[in-house]
Amino acid sequence: MKPELEKILPQVSKPTRYLGTEWNAIKKDHRQVDVSFALAFPDVYEVGMSHLGSKILYHIINKRQDAVAERVFAPWPDMEAKLREISLPLFGLETGTHLADFDMIGFSLQYELTYTNILNMLALGNIPLYQSERGLGDPFVIAGGPCAFNAEPLTDFLDLVVLGEGEEVIGELLTLLKEWKQEGSGNRREFLCSAAQIPGVYVPSLYRIDYGDDGIIVNVEPVVGPIPPKVEKRIVADLDKAEFPTSPIVPYMGIVHDRALLELFRGCARGCRFCQAGMIYRPVRERSLGRILSQAEELLLSTGYPELSLTSLSSSDYTWIKELIGQLKEDYGETGLRVSLPSLRVDSFSVNLARETEGLRRSSLTLAPEAGSQRLRNVINKNISEEDIAEAVNSAVASGWNAFKLYFMIGLPTEVDEDIVEIARVAEQVAKTRAARGARKVRRVSISIANFVPKPHTPFQWEPQVGEGELRRRQEVIRRGVRDKRIIINTHDPDSSLLEGLFSRGDRRLGRLLVAAWRLGCRFDGWREHFNKKKWKDAFALTGIDPAFYTRRRRHFAEILPWDHTSPGVDKDFLQREYQRALAGKTTPDCSFDSCSQCGVCPALELPICPRGGEEDTPKTVG
Repeated sequence: MKPELEKILPQVSKPTRYLGTEWNAIKKDHRQVDVSFALAFPDVYEVGMSHLGSKILYHIINKRQDAVAERVFAPWPDMEAKLREISLPLFGLETGTHLADFDMIGFSLQYELTYTNILNMLALGNIPLYQSERGLGDPFVIAGGPCAFNAEPLTDFLDLVVLGEGEEVIGELLTLLKEWKQEGSGNRREFLCSAAQIPGVYVPSLYRIDYGDDGIIVNVEPVVGPIPPKVEKRIVADLDKAEFPTSPIVPYMGIVHDRALLELFRGCARGCRFCQAGMIYRPVRERSLGRILSQAEELLLSTGYPELSLTSLSSSDYTWIKELIGQLKEDYGETGLRVSLPSLRVDSFSVNLARETEGLRRSSLTLAPEAGSQRLRNVINKNISEEDIAEAVNSAVASGWNAFKLYFMIGLPTEVDEDIVEIARVAEQVAKTRAARGARKVRRVSISIANFVPKPHTPFQWEPQVGEGELRRRQEVIRRGVRDKRIIINTHDPDSSLLEGLFSRGDRRLGRLLVAAWRLGCRFDGWREHFNKKKWKDAFALTGIDPAFYTRRRRHFAEILPWDHTSPGVDKDFLQREYQRALAGKTTPDCSFDSCSQCGVCPALELPICPRGGEEDTPKTVG
């Protein structure tokens, strides 16, 4: 540990965030490798260390003999102040290597309200903010993750962007970087032009955006050739063959998801129209039962975690979920291992799965109806009924649960007050549920009310966003409708939701807004205690940017959207059809082999569609 770091750590909160000496951490001598990579997560350590994608890339890069990966997280404000006080640049945790001394820095874009943290980390690392100002001695700054499908507000600061899954493309990039360094040309643009030839890699500086007098995009085109006019995402077709970390780092301190993580599958066949993840991660690809069980054994041996989380967008949809839980109970039941299912459907089948995994533990059960009325659930294609909700709650109460968490959204397309009042009614019905026999009843119901934010590459990408004042009025409608004192209401801040929507569907012109806000002191905007509405208001005034142009305006089908030249493989025609079906209140069945939604992702990515069933150890792709 550097002496200056050793001196300041006792003066900051949670100093273990910055040690880098955790169990299973990998340290390499940078002088013995050809390329170095900083895995940068623009949020606090506890959040970043819970991110599975970062664990996967850490494993893949460090498995190479010619490369090293280290972690760096956004320092908490007290640590930032100390770093500035002693002029210590931001560093990689494992060896203390300064951020500017890495060859490449990769940011994970999980949430739009971390964008000012990205600028702050670059500045703390003594790296030029603007990609146009970086020279031969500066790292290449790249980004990936769900927000990369519209990284336009960040393109002033990013050298390149990876669309989709990174297991394969990261190796191709590092090999290209190694060869470029060995050639010694020193021409950064030459490297970027070569990187743009890698499928799934988007180099923003190689595209020109033209705007009309009304501010709407009129043209997007490459400035050099041969660069693809549209960049398609990368995916891993066979998850059984994909690298997966079975010896992940075990933190000294508690983190958000402090347990072993086991990925069942990727993608989701449900087709909820508000859900960006359900669109950009298509198609569904499952790991085989045998592969998951072997990974579980390795994970538990290398980490010692007492809990195993079976992760995916909808864990109970895994084809062999019952067999998997049964085998885990048989293999590890006597050890006291806890198995958790973080994402479940709203039905009695999922409740039964939760009962099998929870055992005698009965913490609160989480259900996500998303909308209160059946009409609005049809609009968003949340294919659950009032009967499904009642059946799930009744089954849960009979099984011993007495506390529930319910997730809803307000501000959804076509929403009216009658739909909002239904949220309160559903919560009241859950609170009143009693077991058919005995005295079991509900003790507490917590309802979380999120504000709907239209996202790129979803059927609602053309929708305007409901304003802050109206969202607060709708929140109050729910509060007035809830009379049962057992019901706790948690709402999201409308002002931060506006900011999320702004950067979610913004364009390159928002880069100057980010810089202005960062210079005014904006940090950790996703944290309630750090979000500063006044500073953002001042940043809007300084830059002359009107947020309503991006958030309150309905987009037209013929309009070129800022993200149209990046693609998750889903047809824009499909999104338009789904949008029109939403306005008509028509639902679309789950995507399966009996009912393909014709979204276009499988042909676009040249993927085979394999039938369900077959051998239990055969991974499947579901289009």
